[in-house]
Amino acid sequence: MSGWVKKRFWAQAEVCPAEGGFTVTLDGRSVKTPGKAVLVVPTAAVAELIAAEFQAQAEVLDPNAMPITRAANSAIDKVRVARTEVTELITAYGDSDLVCYRAEGPEGLIAREAQAWDPLVDWTAHRYGQSPVVRTGIVHVPQPPALLASLRADVEALSVFELTAFHDLVSMTGSLIIGLAVLDHFAPPEALWDASRIDEDWQVEQWGSDEIAEALTAGRKQTFLDAARLYFALQG
Repeated sequence: MSGWVKKRFWAQAEVCPAEGGFTVTLDGRSVKTPGKAVLVVPTAAVAELIAAEFQAQAEVLDPNAMPITRAANSAIDKVRVARTEVTELITAYGDSDLVCYRAEGPEGLIAREAQAWDPLVDWTAHRYGQSPVVRTGIVHVPQPPALLASLRADVEALSVFELTAFHDLVSMTGSLIIGLAVLDHFAPPEALWDASRIDEDWQVEQWGSDEIAEALTAGRKQTFLDAARLYFALQG
């Protein structure tokens, strides 16, 4: 298989050992990425998720229902050859992290941010030996270089597949700290997603929402949760 096809042509998707890890076969033929590389993933757990996505497809394929497959394709075809650029993109979030910029009011929102984000700041200080700078307002204040270097080191240590998942954890929340907290099992992914939505949820409570905004939020949340699922499956 090369790229996406419109209709299902296989009866059985199966996980098979392959050089460098595991692949998925469709009636005995190895799945290939859009870039025509054989889709090989590091763990059987990830391959099983991909096989399940293929097996769940109906007669007409829906690529949007195959997030783990799409992420694996991206890791192989894109992130592998642009690892430095992806790392730079992700680590840049650390110098303007969501949890470090607090509202100036009202008091209810200030309290909610503190309740959700102070534990993440404390976790960061404990893990990395230096507390992030927290401020009110939106004017940028640089983080300590030593802290940024430590955060970057953890990102650079990720494998290509882990980095692919981690990109979505960070970009969907606007927080490098929340992304790293997912990896460290600081809290369940659902709870960490909720922590990233404090300001938005407050605005919805005050002014209401609409169907388009709700759909966008639901899509971002699912992307975040799928990324966490992929990362944990990569751990075996």
